[in-house]
Amino acid sequence: MTNGRRETIVAEWIQAANTHDPERFLAFFADDAVLDDPSVGRSFEGADGIGEYYRDYFIGYGTRTRLIGMTPQDGHLHVEVHFTGEFPGGQTGGIFDITFTGDQIRFIRADLA
Repeated sequence: MTNGRRETIVAEWIQAANTHDPERFLAFFADDAVLDDPSVGRSFEGADGIGEYYRDYFIGYGTRTRLIGMTPQDGHLHVEVHFTGEFPGGQTGGIFDITFTGDQIRFIRADLA
């Protein structure tokens, strides 16, 4: 898959995240996907785990994500974002390092900037 296609998928995924619709958000992930987020001290596996992460940290805090930029790096796509929401401070930067399998997200390392 080309980097352009990966960037399109990520932009669409961020749009889906902002809808606060779990089904739409989770449709971007492979069945065995893993999301590792050191900022919350946990990894989340599969649709159930990643759905829990999304409900707790995106829907629960009314989080909105704005894409800042994307850079291909060593087999993954490094994504910089800005979050706003009803969490302490109300805004913060963040990153997603995303690995794909076909057109689906296979692994994300998420962290706050």
